[in-house]
Amino acid sequence: MRTIVTKPKRNHPDELIVGLVSISDRASQGVYEDKGLPSLQTWLGEALTTPFRAETRLIHDDAATISATLVDLVDTLGCDLVLTTGGTGPSRRDVTPEATLAVATKPMPGFGEQMRQISLNFVPTAILSRQVAVIRETEDHAALIINLPGQPKSIRETLEGLKDADGKQNVPGIFAAVPYCIDLIGGPYIETRPDVVKTFRPKSAIRPPKS
Repeated sequence: MRTIVTKPKRNHPDELIVGLVSISDRASQGVYEDKGLPSLQTWLGEALTTPFRAETRLIHDDAATISATLVDLVDTLGCDLVLTTGGTGPSRRDVTPEATLAVATKPMPGFGEQMRQISLNFVPTAILSRQVAVIRETEDHAALIINLPGQPKSIRETLEGLKDADGKQNVPGIFAAVPYCIDLIGGPYIETRPDVVKTFRPKSAIRPPKS
């Protein structure tokens, strides 16, 4: 039986409700300061021109906890997009991809492929990263969930892509495809600052400017 989620209350019709999840045993225990959540919030503030509201979670590396957190953010709080950071390597404690796939309705493999392609421009160990992206659907709601790298610099690179010294885009970042994906699953219409990341939509899906 599919879950029915109450439609989220938005402060604006195009408000994006985004879940931000940092996954780290030591940061969640207070051993060191978490840098993932601040990095994600800062980047979204720079990139989005439409309003957004963030629900943040700092949790430890445990598959059951990660899955339960993702379900709560999508099914209870009505997040349209969930971005996780951390827990995607090959070590025994890295279980974020498995926990994400466990709550998925549809896999979206292109996101992980592009993230690794971007990171391989910097380090050969990018092939060890196991980030995945999925769609989670309930009866009347859907969300895109994306695993991002753990380092703030890598988070920005994978979201924005690679640019030359003049700011020309050489390799597209994954966020260029996020707004249209959210369109397709019934979420709000998201717009971005082109100088940070330029959204791509087919011409038929572009909303006319407001007069």
